[in-house]
Amino acid sequence: MLLLDPSAFERLAQRLLRESGFVQVQVTGKSGDGGIDGVGIARINGFLSFHVLFQCKRYQGSVTAGQIRDFRGAMQGRTDKGLFITTGTFTRDAIKEATRDGAPPIDLIDGEQLVERLKELGLGVKITVIESVEVDVDWFAKI
Repeated sequence: MLLLDPSAFERLAQRLLRESGFVQVQVTGKSGDGGIDGVGIARINGFLSFHVLFQCKRYQGSVTAGQIRDFRGAMQGRTDKGLFITTGTFTRDAIKEATRDGAPPIDLIDGEQLVERLKELGLGVKITVIESVEVDVDWFAKI
């Protein structure tokens, strides 16, 4: 995923959200958007819906609390919920910042969770299970 260009990674996030039940998912794809890479609506049991703004970062390193604050600032007045998706990880302070009391919550998906979701949904991965059987010669010698 680190080899994808940023717009391809945003489209991957869009597909992931659509396959996960989001509707009207769009990649904004414009500069000067304050870090907002896309929008979507999360539907819950067909009754409730939440407008969600998302940001995508192809990182090997860790997303910081400052980046979470910047994203929240870009969200301000536009939505009540954010989603931050990265191929990397989040610092402990970033995780605290994402759930800070009195601030709009931001859900976090790190690289490990991203790979798990892609596997669950069968997006861009092929899973091969290999069974290895070895004869236990000692066990048979004792018969």
